[in-house]
Amino acid sequence: MVTSESESFPETLADALAGLQRLIRRRLRRGTAGPSLRGAEVDLLRLVVDRPGIGVSEAAKELYLAGNSVSTLVNRLTAEGYLIRETDPADRRAARLLSTQAADARLRDWRQRRAVLVRAQVERLDAADRAALEAALPALRKLAANLHEEAEET
Repeated sequence: MVTSESESFPETLADALAGLQRLIRRRLRRGTAGPSLRGAEVDLLRLVVDRPGIGVSEAAKELYLAGNSVSTLVNRLTAEGYLIRETDPADRRAARLLSTQAADARLRDWRQRRAVLVRAQVERLDAADRAALEAALPALRKLAANLHEEAEET
């Protein structure tokens, strides 16, 4: 339960997390070769790399996006050479998504550069702030799990 003295905490937390994600993506976008990818496109690529063969509707459910939105993302990423859309042999009406070598290389580079960026910024913090961030990780993971669980119920 949120008390009156921390009434704005949930909104402040959400704003801080969204702002942090946005800043990281913007910084990484500057050094990326190839076409600029939107956040949802990166999220879809990450999902396909982590779960090769995932279907469009399953990806939509996992990303909490409408199926037609994911189809649009798939079409763009296929045209850019990052995804392969193939017919699912078990259900000829469905498509399976696979990443290309270009997508794998781009995500590998993105993940490495993200780690370097975040590590450098964390190292700029004092020891107390670094400890506070590390201590907050379990609670942030639980918050994410709760949001995921609640979304699955709807």
